[in-house]
Amino acid sequence: MASFISNLRIVALIITLAFTAGCTSTTQRGAVGVERKQLLIVSSQEAERGAATFYAQEKDKYAKAGALNVNPRQTGRVRAIALGLIEQATVFRPDTRHWKWEVNIITSKEINAYCAAGGKMAIYTGLLDGLKLTDNEIAAVMGHEIAHALREHTREAMSQALAEQVGLNILSSALKLDQSSASLLGNAAQIGLTLPFSREKEREADRIGLELMARAGYDPRDAVSVWRKMMSTGGSPPELLSTHPDPTNRINDIEAHLPSVLPLYENARRQKAAH
Repeated sequence: MASFISNLRIVALIITLAFTAGCTSTTQRGAVGVERKQLLIVSSQEAERGAATFYAQEKDKYAKAGALNVNPRQTGRVRAIALGLIEQATVFRPDTRHWKWEVNIITSKEINAYCAAGGKMAIYTGLLDGLKLTDNEIAAVMGHEIAHALREHTREAMSQALAEQVGLNILSSALKLDQSSASLLGNAAQIGLTLPFSREKEREADRIGLELMARAGYDPRDAVSVWRKMMSTGGSPPELLSTHPDPTNRINDIEAHLPSVLPLYENARRQKAAH
């Protein structure tokens, strides 16, 4: 029994050290006040390499199918909106001015968009045309996706998965667990780490995205209309909503943060009018 307790203490210490060693925040607080510390064991370079490989494969696939940037006018419109948001990303991360940003439009009925590590972005025509998005609404979606990249949520998820596997391997070995017990621990790790963080990451992306669009001169109040449109699509939820918080809760959270970003929007409007 004494040996069991000793092993358990060693395992707990190892896991604690692994978590605390890589904990930091990837972004500045901004007006919306996002400052959660993140577990970042995997390096930014590793995450960006993986994202670049995935992105290149996706571009190649859709280009061969004749479904990449088919409509020049639409592509130009989306890239112009994205540029305005990208210019504001330095408020949260000055290093993003050195990122190799890319924005491409994929012709697909899928209602989806993403911004992978390092600024590799794609938005699907199923979202743009299917929901008839305004410029403000496009800015809301793209701001949300850019926020995921700024916060390095993919890198964080990779780090969490790595920590889970390392922790389980150490624990199984130290305590001589059978496969059934190890499986239970795996389920507990998924519930305790992946799911709560997933919801929290989505809220962070909503809040930072809200600030990005406001600073770029897009009305942040229209972020609410995007999610209402997606909620009204019927059938199974779009990919963008699959792991997100309850839609009503998300709208309430966005509305609660509007007072923090509306002055930024009004200031951006005044600056545009002056020019």
